[in-house]
Amino acid sequence: MRSLSRLVPALVVATLVTGCGAAGPTAPTSAPTSAPTPSTTVSGPAPRALATGLDVPWSIAFRDGTPLISQRGTGEILELLDDGTTRAIGTVEGVRAVGESGLLGLAVDDQDRLYAYSTGPDGNRVQRFDVTGEPGALHLGDAETLIDGLPAAANHDGGRIAFGPDGMLYATVGDAGNPDDAQDRTVLAGKILRLTPDGEVPGDNPFPGSPVYSYGHRNPQGIAWADDGTMFAAEFGQDTWDELNVITPGANYGWPVVEGIADDDRFADPVQQWSPAEASPSGIAVVDGAILVANLRGEVLRSVPVADPTTATEHYAGEYGRLRDVALSPDGDVWFLTSNTDGRGSPGPEDDRLLAVTPAP
Repeated sequence: MRSLSRLVPALVVATLVTGCGAAGPTAPTSAPTSAPTPSTTVSGPAPRALATGLDVPWSIAFRDGTPLISQRGTGEILELLDDGTTRAIGTVEGVRAVGESGLLGLAVDDQDRLYAYSTGPDGNRVQRFDVTGEPGALHLGDAETLIDGLPAAANHDGGRIAFGPDGMLYATVGDAGNPDDAQDRTVLAGKILRLTPDGEVPGDNPFPGSPVYSYGHRNPQGIAWADDGTMFAAEFGQDTWDELNVITPGANYGWPVVEGIADDDRFADPVQQWSPAEASPSGIAVVDGAILVANLRGEVLRSVPVADPTTATEHYAGEYGRLRDVALSPDGDVWFLTSNTDGRGSPGPEDDRLLAVTPAP
């Protein structure tokens, strides 16, 4: 197994490595006074650029080893070619890109079918596509809509999708600018959803007949699982705290009543919290026992050990600008996307970029 220890040379490592959204209209009725989680900042090996000149890239997925990238504004899904260039395999029809909405998360199931979360004419939706052709000449097939009418707005759209170790499809849905909806289980805003790969409600969901898996979220944009099945989610706060949460079925994560650690028995507290200026966490991935968190306003790749998720280490602070997604490639490298062309960053001449770093053996 590869280790990320060379990314944190100042740290003693055994088998583990020790880590935007516009403000909504309503502040929490109670605010925690806990301090943010302290982070150690370290240097690491310089990533190499796998692709440049991307247009607001949002998500990375791998289909039978071929990297696919979503572009939020254009609605295009790109494949990365061996020479570092990209080509569009197709455009998701009907994508409405306003503010933070558009073509967002991608996921691939065990049958190599591609899933995409996007904003359509009637709200956010999750669709499935067959992909045909060989690498270098892939083609996006017709869309099959699995769930639609999800709350959508110019901000707080959630948008991350992923398959869990149970084979179910999970999707994050933001509060779409209506904070109170996050506490209403009959409304799908401010929730993490759990569906079968065909878009049905699993019989063992915590609320019978409902796709809701957890609620009380503001704008969750990262989900990943540790080797033991523990589910983590990263979430944008408003003005007080961004959060890293352990997700348990049926739990209430407090928004908009509380934000961050509240020590209130009604709500599940985060295992880490950061000020939004230092974080704004989006995509996450679990690699060699560490939760890697891509941060937008914080402009940092943060590493959080699964064994002690109250600590964190920062990598590449301010070196590559805003970071949107992070993923483990099939060959064991850590890949991450910049997000400097999204209207909130300061793009350089090669932005946006897909970057990669190889962990030490």
